[in-house]
Amino acid sequence: MSQPLAAPMSPEEFYVWGETQEDRYELVDGYPVPLHGMAGASRRHDGIVFNILVALGVRLRGRPCQGFTADTAVRTSAGRRRRPDAGVDCGERRDDAHEASEPRVVVEVLSPSTKAIDLLVKLDEYRAVPSLQEIVIVDPDAPQARLWFREAGGAWEARLVEELEASIELPSLGLALPLREIYEGIEFRPRPQAIA
Repeated sequence: MSQPLAAPMSPEEFYVWGETQEDRYELVDGYPVPLHGMAGASRRHDGIVFNILVALGVRLRGRPCQGFTADTAVRTSAGRRRRPDAGVDCGERRDDAHEASEPRVVVEVLSPSTKAIDLLVKLDEYRAVPSLQEIVIVDPDAPQARLWFREAGGAWEARLVEELEASIELPSLGLALPLREIYEGIEFRPRPQAIA
């Protein structure tokens, strides 16, 4: 973005503007914000996102819901459009749409530049989206994910899913994502130990 904007953009203006940009942006209170901070995601982050998309794609084949990438936005409020790393849309499919029409699941893979925003700001925004039933936050440095799921009464509960033999259960879709598939090809470095 070469010059600061004088006035906030509407979502429609944002999508038109975004088509001329090299990078992806989210819309925050009417202003475009780079998707992964000022730098792109790491190869590790990208590998995990790819694995998630493959795992979702295989399990959604032949079903009415469809997976999506960060090219598709999720409307979290009137002036905000977020781009999760991956997600599942169970609404109407329109080839010219920029947004998921009925997002059911969103997945964010943490990165150092966006960790605080993903865990605090975006999580609250996602929980306010009526159609969302599960929110998954994946740790790139350890085989674990935090799953938030909507209870029957509408309240959100959280569950930690850890170790490669575990799976992230997504009951709204009737499927599970094994951590082993999410982290396929990813090596974990030993964590530093405290010295006694």
